[in-house]
Amino acid sequence: MDIQLTINDISLTVPEGMSILDAARTINIDIPTLCYLNLHEMRMNNHIASCRVCVVEVEGRRNLAPACSTPVFNGMVVKTDTLRAVQGRRTMVELLLSDHPKSCLTCPKNLDCDLQSLAADLGVRNITYEGEESEFPIDKSSLAIIRDPNKCIRCRRCETMCNDVQTVGVYSAVGRGFETVVKTAFDLPLHDTSCTFCGQCVAVCPTGALMELDQVDKVWKALNDPTRYVIVETAPAVRVALGEGFGLEPGTIVTGKMVAALRRLGFDRVFDTEFGADVTIMEEATELIHRIEHGGRLPILTSCCPAWVKFFEHQFPDLLDIPSTCKSPHEMLGVLSKSYYAETYGIDPQKITVVSIMPCIAKKYEAARPELGQDPVTPDVDIVITTRELSRMIREAGIHFDHLKEEDFDHPLGESTGAAVVFGTTGGVIEAALRTAYEWLTGKPLENVEFESLRGMDGIKEAVIPIGERDFRIAVTHGLGNARTILEKIQSGESHYDAIEIMACPGGCIGGGGQPYHHGNIEILQARANAIYQEDRSKPLRKSHENPAVLKLYKDFIGEPYGEKAHQLLHTSFTKRRKI
Repeated sequence: MDIQLTINDISLTVPEGMSILDAARTINIDIPTLCYLNLHEMRMNNHIASCRVCVVEVEGRRNLAPACSTPVFNGMVVKTDTLRAVQGRRTMVELLLSDHPKSCLTCPKNLDCDLQSLAADLGVRNITYEGEESEFPIDKSSLAIIRDPNKCIRCRRCETMCNDVQTVGVYSAVGRGFETVVKTAFDLPLHDTSCTFCGQCVAVCPTGALMELDQVDKVWKALNDPTRYVIVETAPAVRVALGEGFGLEPGTIVTGKMVAALRRLGFDRVFDTEFGADVTIMEEATELIHRIEHGGRLPILTSCCPAWVKFFEHQFPDLLDIPSTCKSPHEMLGVLSKSYYAETYGIDPQKITVVSIMPCIAKKYEAARPELGQDPVTPDVDIVITTRELSRMIREAGIHFDHLKEEDFDHPLGESTGAAVVFGTTGGVIEAALRTAYEWLTGKPLENVEFESLRGMDGIKEAVIPIGERDFRIAVTHGLGNARTILEKIQSGESHYDAIEIMACPGGCIGGGGQPYHHGNIEILQARANAIYQEDRSKPLRKSHENPAVLKLYKDFIGEPYGEKAHQLLHTSFTKRRKI
């Protein structure tokens, strides 16, 4: 049923049940919002109307109405631009600012803060309501995320993301009135909860209440230490998002400029995590074939995403035998830098510092896992910084990014194939594995390497891929809530698969918690995904097992894929964890 109404003297017809906010947007009328966030592709709808910034006048209604949560009705007359409505919004922002730290210049979210932008748009120049400010302890317990409740505006976006989309259930609003705050169960430090450190709460937080643990100073210290040999590696998703930090369009491929910038910053070697991705496929495809030929447990689950790994350690400990034991690509490249590369070029591994540039906040936590190192004092990866942190480092160094000439990665750990590129988007890991598994199982060349049925932004994708005389049942999910749906089907015996790819973040790594903020614009994620596929198509080699540098690695150093030395260096284990 359609509804007829008038907004700012413009008549329009919209479906029944639509909110005033959405109705106004159909005729290009902008009503400011703060707590509201509706991401259909992620199944996220935060319209609790807690901030009241979107208030409008409705004829016949005594009080101002929150546009985000007020449904339209037939004959409704709405005014969004009256003095009363505008003043009401300004008052709400002034009230929020009265209980908010005044440290914008030193806040990591400075110039990227929704509250700051809204205050500027509404012309707030004074703190009208002076008074007491909240004082909560800052949680720095985790190795990935810092929580500063003093900057929380109780919008509860993080709660909706964590509980409804990711189904992790870490955050909840506690208290009443001035004492209200979003916190963890039993007020536990984040490190002691079931948090996966996926960073999606950080991605949707409108202020600096949730931020990644900043490790830029550690990188600068390593770069300026003459005793350290500093290697940097960059993930596939970084090169299609980094340009956004310098005003370039989303999806702009900046691989060559990124490499040039990293050399300007002073790194001794600039390697490509995509080399590690190609090695991952060598191991993961072999592991899949080994399970099939030896009656092993199926499905095999990809294990490249550390947030997803921690999710199943907490939520599905009875399924710990089905994920692949492969380390993630950046961990593989880290350990190879400190073993294969160090041995080949006569460098003391103890003097090597490996820095990973990742789209992911959980990689910070992952790098500190004790099983991801050759001994307690030699982690595979020493420091992880996000795409956002790298963007800031480049600006700090005064480098004009858009003027840089393109440069190539260093060899041998800088060579990669198109299969490694597609790791950066949902469906890419399993697609890369199938490109290799097909040729190894059939002995025939795979002419069409693009598996379209595994691509796209659907939360759950299922496909049957014929390989030789066998049909492989494949599932691809992104978002931990979608992962839960698939895993519960496996637990109940309702569904049977041969292989499953799971990524914690929307769109896969392109939507990682450490990427430039997309502010709910899913078109940005799509642009990044398109760039990933464009980069794949531009590669002369598109199958991991065709990478000559990887083949040389196995011939000269590792031996057989999935062999003894491969297990020692490239595989890991998982841990049952409490669900809190």
